[in-house]
Amino acid sequence: MKALALTVMVALRLFLAPLAAEAQQPGKVARIGVLYPGSPAAAERWRAMLLQGLHDLGYVEGQNITFTYRYAEEKPERLPALAAELVQLPVDVIVAGPPEAVQAAKQVTSTIPIVMVTGGPDPVGAGFVTSLARPGGNVTGVSLVFGDELAGKWVALLKEALPQVSRVAVLWDPTRPMITATMQEVERVAQGVGLRLQRMAARQADEFEAAFAAMVREGSEALIVL
Repeated sequence: MKALALTVMVALRLFLAPLAAEAQQPGKVARIGVLYPGSPAAAERWRAMLLQGLHDLGYVEGQNITFTYRYAEEKPERLPALAAELVQLPVDVIVAGPPEAVQAAKQVTSTIPIVMVTGGPDPVGAGFVTSLARPGGNVTGVSLVFGDELAGKWVALLKEALPQVSRVAVLWDPTRPMITATMQEVERVAQGVGLRLQRMAARQADEFEAAFAAMVREGSEALIVL
């Protein structure tokens, strides 16, 4: 978590640098918009570390930097409207994550810089950036990327390590459209190595127990989490 916050902080610093001189003028502050699919409580630890890191770099909330937060409260369908609100304010930079928030922000602005904070999927495959080395456009940041191809390799390695396994459960969130391509790659590789997949949907934490119970009931011998 600390490493993730540090990486985001560095990306923000790059965008804030041109605003530094302006922020020194009376009444001028850098405005950061935060777009998050969950609740304020869920983001509090990360938020505290980010604020402390920026403070160490000389950016003090309420003095030369301000934050405007938009939380979807676990309702991803709200993200596009919330992203549009940040653009209309406007803000100087948008911090967005996970992928659904990045996509929502990217759809409403091609000029305001977007700092992505995602755990996957591949930002290149998702169309967020042109390449990891040269992102292009207005999106940069950090992605703990696993990518569709790598997800397929998990399946192949699983079969190689446990050749006796024939039934594998895949725990995923079907409300995250960008995971669909990853699931398709997992299914393609599984078919090629003779594995039978069992899709187990879990949209929220309170659905995990039922999903795991179904895995046991249906005889799953291994688990892949997307």
